[in-house]
Amino acid sequence: MFNNKELFKSAFKEQLVSRLGKDIEEATAGDIYKILGTLIREFIGREWAETNRSYMDQQEKQVYYFSMEFLIGRLLGNNLLNLGMLRTVREGLADLGWNLEEIEEQEPDAGLGNGGLGRLAACFLDSLASLGYAGHGCGIRYRFGLFEQKIIDGHQVELPDDWLQKSNVWEERRADKRVEVRFWGQVEVAEKDGKTQFNTVNYEKVWAVPYDVPVIGYGDSQVNTLRLWSAESAMDPARMGLEVQNSYYKFLEYNRSVESISEFLYPDDSGYEGKILRLKQQYFLCSAGLQSVLRTFDKLELPYSELPNKVAIHINDTHPTLVIPELMRILVDDKGLGWDEAWDITTQTVSYTNHTLLSEALEKWPVNMVRELLPRVYMIIEEINKRFCGMLLDRFPDGQDLVSKVAIVESDQVKMAHLAIVGSYSVNGVAELHTELLKTNVMKPFYDLFPDRFNNKTNGITHRRWLIHANPELSNVISETIGTWWMKRPHQLLGLETFKEDSALREKIMKIKRSNKLRLAEFIRQKQGVMVDPDSIFDVQVKRLHAYKRQLMNILHVMYLYNDIKDHPSVDRVPRTFIFAAKAAPGYYLAKSIIKLINVVANTVNKDPQVNSKLKVLFLENYSVSLAEKIIPAADVSEQISTAGKEASGTGNMKFMMNGALTIGTLDGANVEMHQMLGDDNMFLFGLTSEEVLNYYKNGEYIAKDVYQKDPRIKRVMDQLVSPGPFCCHEREFNLIYQSILEHNDEFFVLKDFDSYANTHDTIDQVYLNTPEWATKTIVNIAHAGHFSSDCTINRYAANIWDIRPVRPSLHV
Repeated sequence: MFNNKELFKSAFKEQLVSRLGKDIEEATAGDIYKILGTLIREFIGREWAETNRSYMDQQEKQVYYFSMEFLIGRLLGNNLLNLGMLRTVREGLADLGWNLEEIEEQEPDAGLGNGGLGRLAACFLDSLASLGYAGHGCGIRYRFGLFEQKIIDGHQVELPDDWLQKSNVWEERRADKRVEVRFWGQVEVAEKDGKTQFNTVNYEKVWAVPYDVPVIGYGDSQVNTLRLWSAESAMDPARMGLEVQNSYYKFLEYNRSVESISEFLYPDDSGYEGKILRLKQQYFLCSAGLQSVLRTFDKLELPYSELPNKVAIHINDTHPTLVIPELMRILVDDKGLGWDEAWDITTQTVSYTNHTLLSEALEKWPVNMVRELLPRVYMIIEEINKRFCGMLLDRFPDGQDLVSKVAIVESDQVKMAHLAIVGSYSVNGVAELHTELLKTNVMKPFYDLFPDRFNNKTNGITHRRWLIHANPELSNVISETIGTWWMKRPHQLLGLETFKEDSALREKIMKIKRSNKLRLAEFIRQKQGVMVDPDSIFDVQVKRLHAYKRQLMNILHVMYLYNDIKDHPSVDRVPRTFIFAAKAAPGYYLAKSIIKLINVVANTVNKDPQVNSKLKVLFLENYSVSLAEKIIPAADVSEQISTAGKEASGTGNMKFMMNGALTIGTLDGANVEMHQMLGDDNMFLFGLTSEEVLNYYKNGEYIAKDVYQKDPRIKRVMDQLVSPGPFCCHEREFNLIYQSILEHNDEFFVLKDFDSYANTHDTIDQVYLNTPEWATKTIVNIAHAGHFSSDCTINRYAANIWDIRPVRPSLHV
């Protein structure tokens, strides 16, 4: 049907009438999207079922990827691409008077993630299915996403992200597969047949109901599953005893507390109630997901000693770490295994990816909170800690200092990263530098204890979404130049480098870039009413807003450029368009102040006729996957400017590289590996190294005020933050930013790196004027981007961590 245009059109019109009672002339864009999505779901239904059946029949080892985020974006275009139906559907809809791109705009971005952590998980699911591996996602079906960002008077305002308002055409509710999750209560201990038994009583019961989303592989591949859990009431109000005073109101209170578990992604945890809710969410995911996994395993009718041979459970950062004690609870309490056997099974089944070097991001929970909310699970955590510390003291009788550093329960806190390492057989970082810093700094005591557990798996991105779908013109030119095998084997993009001096290819590449810039310029005009020059350098920084990512340094540099243009109006300059997009956590006031500053600077710059032909600044609100797909293909310069040693990997850097943007960046995260491939000639490096940053932290020799006093450019822009002038209307508006730099000594070395950063931007201007040279560098970047395909990353996970193989023959990268 989908491979024949006429059959597609006929089936589509028939479904429109039978489901909605409308002819094509009456249909809205929303109707077209709904019917198209439904047709795709029905089309792949048989293969979805056959995929699951084949896994069971062949008793394949299956991977379950537990993550609090899956930033999957819109699925319509991606699914059509992977099914090989994009052209047929586009042409068929055009015959019916509709534009596919307009229909894609009807789909909301799924509110299931926030940043790189969730986008990585989504890319991994795509690669697992496309490469033929048995691998599924396990997450939470949030009723509302993080938030919808509006910029009002320059300020970030958070609104509910009601992404499920019109339902989700891709999901299937599986009420028959619901499981029970328990909170609170007390643990009763008893002896029976010579064995100690633990029974939790007076607990609060919640139903976890799965919603399954098909994950469609590219080409002739299987359909895996993203299972999302929704919390539902397990209390029947009709059975509540009438003798219980205020039972109706107690039911409403209970019902509301249940709904809140799967209501919001990352609730505010600045207070007790928020912390409890986050902990509830994490246990809800772990308990529901594990019960589902083990129910599937039980169908194999194998002993639990075989679990590590048939199941790989991977935890994406520390959020799902409760998988470890929950698996122990089920094996010991429900399956009747002894502690040692259960621990051996658990530590051969669970693997862990660390995503951060920031100590504040390594989760810790108050002991009393865990003990009260999850009494039996806390007992197990306590026992794991007791046995682990006892083992250390047996090996190192004088090792009290070591024990205090690596204990899981210490100083009235449960340390989730410690639990994740102790309870896993593999601990991986996500870039070479990140992994080395874990081993030599952040997690050094654990690396000394378990050197064989630590390994590196540099992050990756799916080239299907971020190149083939997001930038089809560029994809077509690549295929015309080197053939189409790169679509299945992204490493073959390297063949493009042979043509880096080909003038015809360089001209095509630059023409496509300008076409993408024109599209983005029109989008900006429609959204913000600002006209931008498509021949200016599109300089882009789009990512989560955090102080270590240094959007602040970027906007301070823009302020400097504004000042310099005002001081020297007659000097010729390469026009620049600076584009920002980012969300700040609702309670992160410094980040929100930086957003306000960017918007104030944008307003000043864009309205100044002496400046705005040479400089424009845009902040695009509500950053999302679909917005990224519009921005990234149009970028000339990719800002990857985090403080060295702070970014675990980054994946935005890879997406820009794959679309031919040149990177200005520090030697941080995956930038290091990019530099190893590209060399100094094909990216623009600046700033301190991670070793220099660490030395400054250790010796305390960096004094931000000295830099402020010595560099007149820096002094001027810093003073403009707190003095009346073009960027400060209220004296205290940007005090928080000013204080973070000068009173708190510039934790992320913004001022220290400013001079190097500004000088590197001058170099970018000079290179950009030489169009053939710029085009050559662009081609080299695209050619090497295949190294960062998530297909390559997943093959490394499959071989070196999960020990799985493709179920069906597939082409390895």
